[in-house]
Amino acid sequence: MPAALTSTTTSRRQFLTLLGISAAAVSCGTATAEGGGSGPQVTSLKYQGSVGAVSLPELAADLGFLGNVTLDWVGNTISGPQDIQSAATGQTHFGSAFNGAVIKLAASKAPIRAVISSYGSDQHSYGGYYVLEDSPIRSARDLIGRKVGMNTLGAHYQALLDIYLNRGGLSKADAGKVEPLVVPPVNTEQSLRQKQIEVGVLTGVLRDKALATGGIRPLFTDVELLGPFSAGTYIMTERFIKQNPDTVRTFTTGVAKAIEWSRTTPREEVIARMTQIVKKRGRNEDTATLQYWHSYGVAETGGRIADASFQLWLDWLGERGEVKPGQLRAADLYTNEFNGFGKG
Repeated sequence: MPAALTSTTTSRRQFLTLLGISAAAVSCGTATAEGGGSGPQVTSLKYQGSVGAVSLPELAADLGFLGNVTLDWVGNTISGPQDIQSAATGQTHFGSAFNGAVIKLAASKAPIRAVISSYGSDQHSYGGYYVLEDSPIRSARDLIGRKVGMNTLGAHYQALLDIYLNRGGLSKADAGKVEPLVVPPVNTEQSLRQKQIEVGVLTGVLRDKALATGGIRPLFTDVELLGPFSAGTYIMTERFIKQNPDTVRTFTTGVAKAIEWSRTTPREEVIARMTQIVKKRGRNEDTATLQYWHSYGVAETGGRIADASFQLWLDWLGERGEVKPGQLRAADLYTNEFNGFGKG
């Protein structure tokens, strides 16, 4: 098997191990970035970024929507689960991940709460499951015995694959014969064209470039499957929220304003602003991929979280046996209390 491909079992074991480490660290009180009890509230928020990209908090800060709250970049994240694990253990003050990963972390007893949606899928920004143009794969049943490459197992794109297979009428036994594999996004197109995998998940600039090259077609997209939806959230620890309510309110409302600014501002202007932000931070990053930005994909106004944003994934994880039935309620995983957007 090529080095770019990782087995389902190994990746799942590594992910669950990291969750266990996070939960143990939280229970041992190693939250080094937490607030100071009854003292002044924290106003400098440690966070992780992404190379060549501008997150909603970074956009909010540059637009002046965060007031006296500042951002303190401590490095770049390698994945959504890693980002929220860092927030849960107090290495950072907030992190963003797929809502299914948030559920897993909460199920491991990490005291976290989602405060605002961070990304999603719409007609502009979506994940597609692509096959070669001449591939015989046309339906869910055609995926039996096939390899599907995606960035992370046990997260957004494996969940969507499972939903697609279920809606396609596959039994659990047949669905189990479909093999999801980890393939780094930058290698997915090449792996697909070299037939190392039969289906590859492509998003953003990598999707657009692959489509421009030609020779591939979509089997399905996540937005076709579910309609526009918010898929991820920013989380903070319950302790930090309790000790720093004004900071959390400023942060959440500022991010909400940034979501709406990105929605109502001409795309070219948003891209220009993002390009300036990346250049100003001086990290020797390539800004070329920003030209392919279309939206953050957040479905709800101001990023307000709905039960549906978590219930879909609670059901999915329950069917997989990764969350016990009734262990968690969607409403207990998030709060909109601190989102002041639209409240006057």
